[in-house]
Amino acid sequence: MRIQVLPTSVALALTALMITVSAPARASSPADCEAVARRAAADGGSIAGGVARGAARGAVLGAIVGKKRHARRGAKVGAIAGGVRRAADRDRIYRETYDRCMAGP
Repeated sequence: MRIQVLPTSVALALTALMITVSAPARASSPADCEAVARRAAADGGSIAGGVARGAARGAVLGAIVGKKRHARRGAKVGAIAGGVRRAADRDRIYRETYDRCMAGP
């Protein structure tokens, strides 16, 4: 009696196929998707971080363009723009992640 051994790649492929076929496809609930989307949006960074980066960039640009007064104005404008941009990014990340989760695998 002789035992034949399958090549490793064939054995792995068959194992993966069996796992894929046997695993039931399950749709995520809205609550699960909401939790996933919240985590993804929070992991993207904070709005305060966007404000700080915007203020720093605005101050640098203002200092390059003009004097100290321009640096202050640039920091103010940059802080507002950075906060608005970060809030919009966070909202976009949430929506995209939620939609992708609800669509399923």
